Amino acid sequence: MTAESIPDRYADPGELDALSVVIPVFNEEAWVRKCVEALLSAAEVANLRLDVVVVDDGSTDDTPAVLDELVASTGIRVVSQANAGRLAARRAGLARAQEPWVLLMDSRVLVDRGSLRWLRQQLAEHPGRRVWCGHVDVETAGNLYAAFWSGLVKIGWRRYTANPRLVSFGAEEFDYFPKGTGCLLMQRRLLIEAIEDFDSLYDNAQLASDDTRLLRDVASRERIWLSPNFSFRYHGKPGARGFVRQAFFRGTTFVDGYLGQPGVVRRVLIAALAAVAVLGAVTLRKPAVGVAGLATTVVAVPSAVRLSGGSWREVRSAAVLTPVFIPLFGAGVLRGLGLAATRARRPGGTSVQ
Repeated sequence: MTAESIPDRYADPGELDALSVVIPVFNEEAWVRKCVEALLSAAEVANLRLDVVVVDDGSTDDTPAVLDELVASTGIRVVSQANAGRLAARRAGLARAQEPWVLLMDSRVLVDRGSLRWLRQQLAEHPGRRVWCGHVDVETAGNLYAAFWSGLVKIGWRRYTANPRLVSFGAEEFDYFPKGTGCLLMQRRLLIEAIEDFDSLYDNAQLASDDTRLLRDVASRERIWLSPNFSFRYHGKPGARGFVRQAFFRGTTFVDGYLGQPGVVRRVLIAALAAVAVLGAVTLRKPAVGVAGLATTVVAVPSAVRLSGGSWREVRSAAVLTPVFIPLFGAGVLRGLGLAATRARRPGGTSVQ
Protein backbone atom coordinates (compact mmCIF):
# COMPACT_ATOMS: atom_id res chain seq x y z
CA MET A 1 0.00 0.00 0.00
CA THR A 2 1.46 3.37 -0.99
CA ALA A 3 1.45 6.49 1.14
CA GLU A 4 -1.36 7.96 -0.94
CA SER A 5 -3.56 4.86 -1.22
CA ILE A 6 -6.90 4.66 0.54
CA PRO A 7 -8.04 1.29 1.94
CA ASP A 8 -11.42 0.16 0.64
CA ARG A 9 -12.76 -0.41 4.15
CA TYR A 10 -12.62 3.35 4.86
CA ALA A 11 -15.20 5.39 3.03
CA ASP A 12 -13.87 8.64 1.63
CA PRO A 13 -14.89 11.34 4.14
CA GLY A 14 -14.57 14.02 1.48
CA GLU A 15 -12.81 17.36 1.80
CA LEU A 16 -12.25 18.93 5.19
CA ASP A 17 -15.05 21.50 5.35
CA ALA A 18 -16.34 20.50 8.79
CA LEU A 19 -14.52 19.07 11.78
CA SER A 20 -15.52 17.47 15.07
CA VAL A 21 -13.12 18.23 17.92
CA VAL A 22 -13.07 16.08 21.06
CA ILE A 23 -11.40 17.58 24.14
CA PRO A 24 -11.25 15.59 27.39
CA VAL A 25 -10.74 17.79 30.44
CA PHE A 26 -10.09 17.21 34.12
CA ASN A 27 -9.55 20.17 36.48
CA GLU A 28 -8.35 22.59 33.80
CA GLU A 29 -10.45 25.66 34.55
CA ALA A 30 -7.62 27.98 33.48
CA TRP A 31 -6.77 26.23 30.21
CA VAL A 32 -9.92 24.86 28.65
CA ARG A 33 -11.16 28.35 27.77
CA LYS A 34 -7.83 29.21 26.10
CA CYS A 35 -7.90 25.91 24.22
CA VAL A 36 -11.41 26.46 22.86
CA GLU A 37 -10.79 30.11 21.98
CA ALA A 38 -7.60 29.28 20.04
CA LEU A 39 -9.45 26.51 18.24
CA LEU A 40 -12.31 28.80 17.22
CA SER A 41 -9.85 31.41 15.97
CA ALA A 42 -8.00 28.86 13.82
CA ALA A 43 -11.30 27.56 12.42
CA GLU A 44 -12.34 31.10 11.48
CA VAL A 45 -9.10 31.61 9.55
CA ALA A 46 -9.66 28.27 7.78
CA ASN A 47 -13.36 29.00 7.10
CA LEU A 48 -14.02 25.65 8.75
CA ARG A 49 -17.23 24.61 10.49
CA LEU A 50 -16.62 23.11 13.94
CA ASP A 51 -18.47 20.63 16.11
CA VAL A 52 -16.70 20.87 19.48
CA VAL A 53 -17.38 18.25 22.16
CA VAL A 54 -15.70 18.79 25.53
CA VAL A 55 -15.87 15.84 27.92
CA ASP A 56 -15.63 16.82 31.57
CA ASP A 57 -14.05 13.77 33.18
CA GLY A 58 -15.25 14.37 36.72
CA SER A 59 -13.61 17.75 37.37
CA THR A 60 -13.69 18.95 40.99
CA ASP A 61 -12.61 22.58 40.43
CA ASP A 62 -14.45 25.36 38.55
CA THR A 63 -14.09 23.65 35.17
CA PRO A 64 -17.86 22.88 34.94
CA ALA A 65 -18.71 26.56 35.46
CA VAL A 66 -16.23 27.60 32.78
CA LEU A 67 -17.71 25.05 30.40
CA ASP A 68 -21.23 26.38 31.07
CA GLU A 69 -20.00 29.83 30.06
CA LEU A 70 -18.41 28.45 26.90
CA VAL A 71 -21.61 26.63 25.97
CA ALA A 72 -23.52 29.91 26.22
CA SER A 73 -20.94 32.02 24.37
CA THR A 74 -19.61 29.64 21.71
CA GLY A 75 -22.12 26.83 21.26
CA ILE A 76 -19.78 23.98 22.15
CA ARG A 77 -21.31 20.81 23.53
CA VAL A 78 -20.34 19.36 26.91
CA VAL A 79 -20.52 15.77 28.11
CA SER A 80 -20.06 15.15 31.84
CA GLN A 81 -19.03 11.84 33.38
CA ALA A 82 -17.52 10.44 36.56
CA ASN A 83 -13.73 10.37 36.42
CA ALA A 84 -12.74 7.42 34.22
CA GLY A 85 -9.57 8.57 32.46
CA ARG A 86 -8.67 10.13 29.15
CA LEU A 87 -9.41 7.11 26.95
CA ALA A 88 -12.92 6.71 28.37
CA ALA A 89 -13.53 10.45 27.96
CA ARG A 90 -12.48 10.28 24.34
CA ARG A 91 -14.77 7.33 23.72
CA ALA A 92 -17.65 9.36 25.15
CA GLY A 93 -16.79 12.35 22.98
CA LEU A 94 -16.40 10.30 19.81
CA ALA A 95 -19.80 8.72 20.40
CA ARG A 96 -21.29 12.20 20.09
CA ALA A 97 -19.06 13.59 17.34
CA GLN A 98 -21.07 14.39 14.20
CA GLU A 99 -18.52 14.99 11.44
CA PRO A 100 -16.49 12.46 9.39
CA TRP A 101 -13.23 14.19 10.37
CA VAL A 102 -12.19 14.30 14.03
CA LEU A 103 -9.46 16.19 15.86
CA LEU A 104 -8.44 14.95 19.30
CA MET A 105 -7.00 17.66 21.52
CA ASP A 106 -5.89 17.97 25.12
CA SER A 107 -6.99 21.05 27.03
CA ARG A 108 -3.45 22.39 27.54
CA VAL A 109 -2.77 22.27 23.80
CA LEU A 110 -3.41 25.44 21.79
CA VAL A 111 -3.67 25.21 18.01
CA ASP A 112 -1.70 27.81 16.06
CA ARG A 113 -3.86 30.26 14.15
CA GLY A 114 -2.95 29.16 10.61
CA SER A 115 -2.71 25.42 11.19
CA LEU A 116 -6.23 24.35 10.22
CA ARG A 117 -6.15 26.44 7.05
CA TRP A 118 -2.89 24.81 6.00
CA LEU A 119 -4.20 21.33 6.76
CA ARG A 120 -7.43 21.95 4.88
CA GLN A 121 -5.38 22.82 1.80
CA GLN A 122 -3.20 19.73 2.25
CA LEU A 123 -6.20 17.41 2.36
CA ALA A 124 -7.71 19.07 -0.71
CA GLU A 125 -4.48 18.59 -2.68
CA HIS A 126 -3.49 15.21 -1.21
CA PRO A 127 -6.62 13.32 -0.11
CA GLY A 128 -4.59 10.21 0.74
CA ARG A 129 -2.80 11.99 3.60
CA ARG A 130 -5.55 11.31 6.06
CA VAL A 131 -3.87 10.88 9.45
CA TRP A 132 -2.04 13.83 11.00
CA CYS A 133 -0.21 14.26 14.29
CA GLY A 134 0.35 17.86 15.27
CA HIS A 135 3.80 19.41 15.43
CA VAL A 136 4.08 20.38 19.09
CA ASP A 137 6.20 23.21 20.48
CA VAL A 138 6.45 23.08 24.26
CA GLU A 139 6.24 26.37 26.13
CA THR A 140 9.36 26.16 28.30
CA ALA A 141 9.76 29.77 29.48
CA GLY A 142 9.49 29.88 33.25
CA ASN A 143 8.69 26.18 33.52
CA LEU A 144 11.67 24.00 34.46
CA TYR A 145 9.58 20.84 34.30
CA ALA A 146 8.16 21.47 30.83
CA ALA A 147 11.69 22.20 29.60
CA PHE A 148 12.81 18.82 30.93
CA TRP A 149 10.14 16.91 29.01
CA SER A 150 10.87 18.96 25.91
CA GLY A 151 14.54 18.04 26.15
CA LEU A 152 13.75 14.33 26.35
CA VAL A 153 11.69 14.66 23.17
CA LYS A 154 14.72 16.14 21.43
CA ILE A 155 16.73 13.02 22.31
CA GLY A 156 14.14 10.39 21.45
CA TRP A 157 12.86 11.89 18.21
CA ARG A 158 15.85 13.85 16.95
CA ARG A 159 15.32 12.44 13.43
CA TYR A 160 12.47 14.95 13.17
CA THR A 161 13.15 17.59 15.83
CA ALA A 162 16.62 18.35 14.46
CA ASN A 163 15.02 19.22 11.13
CA PRO A 164 11.23 19.72 11.34
CA ARG A 165 9.69 19.15 7.91
CA LEU A 166 6.81 17.43 6.15
CA VAL A 167 7.27 13.70 6.78
CA SER A 168 5.22 10.55 7.09
CA PHE A 169 5.84 7.27 8.85
CA GLY A 170 4.29 3.84 9.05
CA ALA A 171 4.66 1.00 11.52
CA GLU A 172 8.23 0.23 10.41
CA GLU A 173 9.53 3.74 11.26
CA PHE A 174 7.14 4.32 14.13
CA ASP A 175 9.71 4.64 16.94
CA TYR A 176 11.72 7.35 15.21
CA PHE A 177 9.15 10.15 14.99
CA PRO A 178 7.16 12.20 17.54
CA LYS A 179 3.54 11.28 17.90
CA GLY A 180 0.71 11.62 20.35
CA THR A 181 -3.04 11.89 20.73
CA GLY A 182 -2.95 15.37 22.26
CA CYS A 183 -3.41 16.84 18.76
CA LEU A 184 -4.38 14.11 16.32
CA LEU A 185 -6.58 14.39 13.24
CA MET A 186 -8.05 11.55 11.22
CA GLN A 187 -11.35 10.31 9.90
CA ARG A 188 -13.78 9.39 12.62
CA ARG A 189 -14.37 5.84 11.38
CA LEU A 190 -10.68 4.92 11.51
CA LEU A 191 -10.27 6.44 14.97
CA ILE A 192 -13.25 4.56 16.37
CA GLU A 193 -11.93 1.33 14.87
CA ALA A 194 -8.49 1.88 16.41
CA ILE A 195 -9.98 2.60 19.84
CA GLU A 196 -12.25 -0.43 19.64
CA ASP A 197 -9.25 -2.62 18.78
CA PHE A 198 -7.07 -1.07 21.51
CA ASP A 199 -5.77 -3.63 23.99
CA SER A 200 -3.54 -2.63 26.88
CA LEU A 201 -1.14 -4.89 28.75
CA TYR A 202 -2.93 -3.73 31.90
CA ASP A 203 -6.36 -4.31 33.39
CA ASN A 204 -6.56 -0.68 34.55
CA ALA A 205 -7.42 1.42 31.49
CA GLN A 206 -6.42 4.64 33.29
CA LEU A 207 -2.79 3.44 33.33
CA ALA A 208 -2.76 2.31 29.70
CA SER A 209 -0.74 3.93 26.93
CA ASP A 210 -3.65 5.45 25.05
CA ASP A 211 -1.37 7.28 22.65
CA THR A 212 1.74 5.27 21.67
CA ARG A 213 0.09 1.87 21.70
CA LEU A 214 -3.04 3.12 19.94
CA LEU A 215 -1.13 5.06 17.29
CA ARG A 216 1.12 2.09 16.48
CA ASP A 217 -2.03 0.29 15.39
CA VAL A 218 -3.10 3.31 13.32
CA ALA A 219 0.33 3.42 11.65
CA SER A 220 -0.09 -0.21 10.59
CA ARG A 221 -3.24 0.82 8.69
CA GLU A 222 -2.27 4.19 7.22
CA ARG A 223 0.80 6.36 7.25
CA ILE A 224 0.86 9.17 9.81
CA TRP A 225 1.81 12.63 8.59
CA LEU A 226 3.63 15.35 10.47
CA SER A 227 4.57 18.92 9.54
CA PRO A 228 5.63 22.13 11.33
CA ASN A 229 2.81 23.84 9.42
CA PHE A 230 0.23 21.84 11.38
CA SER A 231 1.43 23.22 14.67
CA PHE A 232 0.30 23.42 18.28
CA ARG A 233 1.73 24.79 21.51
CA TYR A 234 1.68 22.72 24.68
CA HIS A 235 1.67 24.27 28.15
CA GLY A 236 2.88 21.71 30.66
CA LYS A 237 1.86 21.71 34.30
CA PRO A 238 4.28 23.55 36.60
CA GLY A 239 5.28 22.40 40.06
CA ALA A 240 7.31 19.62 41.63
CA ARG A 241 4.30 17.58 42.74
CA GLY A 242 2.97 17.33 39.20
CA PHE A 243 6.41 16.38 37.90
CA VAL A 244 6.69 13.54 40.42
CA ARG A 245 3.31 12.14 39.43
CA GLN A 246 3.99 12.52 35.73
CA ALA A 247 7.44 10.87 35.84
CA PHE A 248 6.04 7.87 37.70
CA PHE A 249 3.00 7.66 35.42
CA ARG A 250 5.09 7.92 32.25
CA GLY A 251 7.29 5.06 33.41
CA THR A 252 4.17 2.92 33.66
CA THR A 253 2.71 3.96 30.30
CA PHE A 254 6.14 3.53 28.68
CA VAL A 255 6.01 -0.19 29.41
CA ASP A 256 2.51 -0.47 27.96
CA GLY A 257 3.48 1.53 24.88
CA TYR A 258 6.59 -0.43 23.96
CA LEU A 259 6.85 -3.81 25.68
CA GLY A 260 5.55 -6.56 23.43
CA GLN A 261 5.70 -4.23 20.43
CA PRO A 262 8.25 -4.47 17.61
CA GLY A 263 10.83 -1.73 17.19
CA VAL A 264 14.04 -0.25 18.48
CA VAL A 265 12.57 1.18 21.69
CA ARG A 266 11.46 -2.27 22.83
CA ARG A 267 15.02 -3.56 22.30
CA VAL A 268 16.44 -0.61 24.20
CA LEU A 269 13.96 -1.16 27.04
CA ILE A 270 14.91 -4.80 27.39
CA ALA A 271 18.64 -3.98 27.24
CA ALA A 272 18.19 -1.22 29.84
CA LEU A 273 16.32 -3.54 32.20
CA ALA A 274 19.06 -6.13 31.88
CA ALA A 275 21.76 -3.50 32.52
CA VAL A 276 19.93 -2.18 35.59
CA ALA A 277 19.59 -5.71 36.95
CA VAL A 278 23.30 -6.36 36.52
CA LEU A 279 24.23 -2.97 37.95
CA GLY A 280 21.94 -3.54 40.92
CA ALA A 281 23.50 -6.88 41.66
CA VAL A 282 27.00 -5.41 41.49
CA THR A 283 25.97 -2.42 43.62
CA LEU A 284 24.88 -4.68 46.44
CA ARG A 285 28.49 -5.80 46.72
CA LYS A 286 30.19 -2.60 45.59
CA PRO A 287 28.02 0.49 46.26
CA ALA A 288 30.56 2.77 44.60
CA VAL A 289 29.77 1.14 41.26
CA GLY A 290 26.11 2.08 41.58
CA VAL A 291 26.96 5.65 42.50
CA ALA A 292 29.27 5.90 39.51
CA GLY A 293 26.60 4.50 37.19
CA LEU A 294 24.01 7.01 38.40
CA ALA A 295 26.51 9.87 38.11
CA THR A 296 27.32 8.85 34.54
CA THR A 297 23.64 8.89 33.60
CA VAL A 298 23.10 12.26 35.26
CA VAL A 299 25.86 13.73 33.10
CA ALA A 300 24.89 11.85 29.94
CA VAL A 301 21.26 13.01 29.74
CA PRO A 302 21.87 16.79 29.56
CA SER A 303 24.79 16.15 27.20
CA ALA A 304 22.50 14.14 24.93
CA VAL A 305 19.89 16.91 25.04
CA ARG A 306 22.49 19.43 23.89
CA LEU A 307 23.85 17.16 21.14
CA SER A 308 20.29 16.59 19.93
CA GLY A 309 19.72 20.32 19.43
CA GLY A 310 18.13 21.16 22.76
CA SER A 311 18.13 24.72 24.06
CA TRP A 312 20.21 25.76 27.04
CA ARG A 313 16.98 25.97 29.03
CA GLU A 314 16.30 22.30 28.20
CA VAL A 315 19.89 21.30 28.96
CA ARG A 316 19.78 23.09 32.31
CA SER A 317 16.50 21.42 33.28
CA ALA A 318 17.91 18.01 32.34
CA ALA A 319 20.91 18.60 34.58
CA VAL A 320 18.71 19.59 37.51
CA LEU A 321 15.90 17.06 37.19
CA THR A 322 17.54 13.90 35.83
CA PRO A 323 18.62 12.70 39.32
CA VAL A 324 14.98 12.99 40.41
CA PHE A 325 13.50 11.60 37.22
CA ILE A 326 15.51 8.36 37.06
CA PRO A 327 14.19 6.71 40.25
CA LEU A 328 10.64 7.95 39.65
CA PHE A 329 10.51 6.76 36.06
CA GLY A 330 12.22 3.52 37.03
CA ALA A 331 9.64 2.90 39.73
CA GLY A 332 6.91 3.50 37.17
CA VAL A 333 8.53 0.98 34.82
CA LEU A 334 8.61 -1.60 37.61
CA ARG A 335 4.94 -0.94 38.31
CA GLY A 336 4.18 -1.40 34.61
CA LEU A 337 6.08 -4.68 34.45
CA GLY A 338 4.18 -5.89 37.50
CA LEU A 339 0.81 -4.93 36.02
CA ALA A 340 1.68 -6.60 32.71
CA ALA A 341 2.86 -9.77 34.43
CA THR A 342 -0.31 -9.91 36.53
CA ARG A 343 -2.51 -9.79 33.47
CA ALA A 344 -0.32 -12.18 31.47
CA ARG A 345 -0.59 -14.82 34.19
CA ARG A 346 -4.36 -14.89 33.93
CA PRO A 347 -5.97 -17.30 31.41
CA GLY A 348 -6.31 -15.40 28.15
CA GLY A 349 -4.08 -12.56 29.36
CA THR A 350 -2.09 -10.44 26.94
CA SER A 351 1.42 -11.70 26.20
CA VAL A 352 4.33 -9.33 26.79
CA GLN A 353 6.86 -11.32 24.80
